[in-house]
Parts: sequence; structure tokens; C-alpha cells
Amino acid sequence: MTAVHLSPWSADWPRIFASVRDELLAASAPAEFVIEHIGSTAVHGLVAKPVIDVLLGARSLAAIEARIAALGAAGFEYVSKYEHELPLRRYFVKQPADGLRVHVHGVLEGADLWQDHLAFRDALREDAALCDAYQALKLRLAREHAEDKAAYTDAKAPFIQSVLAARRASSA
Repeated sequence: MTAVHLSPWSADWPRIFASVRDELLAASAPAEFVIEHIGSTAVHGLVAKPVIDVLLGARSLAAIEARIAALGAAGFEYVSKYEHELPLRRYFVKQPADGLRVHVHGVLEGADLWQDHLAFRDALREDAALCDAYQALKLRLAREHAEDKAAYTDAKAPFIQSVLAARRASSA
């Protein structure tokens, strides 16, 4: 099991994301990907695990797969072991020697995974009370599951799903 560590929001996180985005664009050329900052590090003021989460949107998974070697050469290690759980995602990890760990989630642009990640991020950015509630939940769960990151992540799922369901209902 892996311990849960949350950090206060850092103004460095958007800057780090911008640098990662530039690296991904260089490594993915000539493919056309849309790259978004997601996860808690993308929400100003929110505590987060010190990991930069990146959403890499492509027109097809084949377009992402065609860039695996180039992304690997740029330090983004392809991790296929989760594809049985999320077959519509290609996952990459980068652990710079002097920086934060980076998780890249390669998905189909516009697909459910793409929309859900952006909808949850945007909901937290747009609603301070919702963001505060999520932060309180994260802090409580980090205490309750201090030594089990998987349990921490699983325990956040009902909150995330309720936010996504509310957004879907309000746009219907």
C-alpha cells in the first residue's frame, strides 16, 4: 500500500503543467492533441497529492499509441497495466528527478472520460462551496486512509459521481 500525502495548493503547479504541456506537444508532433490540466492541482486553492494530472485528448487511441515511443523518449513511461480497468485510456507517468510526478491520461477527445475529467475540474473551479466541501472530504479521507492510497481514491468516488450527475442533470 502507498501512503496518502496531500500538499497545500502551489502557484508552481500551473507553471509546471505549462512546461509539461510543451514537452508533450514536442513529443507528440506531428499528431494533433488537445492537452488540459486536470485533477486537484488544476484547481486554485485546493489541496492535492503532489502529482500533475494531464488529460491528453486525441481523435483516436491509435494516434496516441503511435506516439508511445516518442513520449517514452521524452521521459513519459507508458503504463499498460490499468488498461483492463480503463480500456479507453492510455496512461503515461513521468518522474522528473527535480520535480513533481506527472500522470498523463490519453483518451479520446470528447468521449465520456474526457468530458467527465473536465466537468469535475470545472465544477470545482466554478463553485467555491463545492471546492471547500471536496477539500474537507479529501482531508478527512487522507486521515482515515493515510496508508492506503487506493482506499482514499475509492472513497472519493461517490462525491465525484454526485457532482458529475448534478452537472449532467443541469445541462439536460
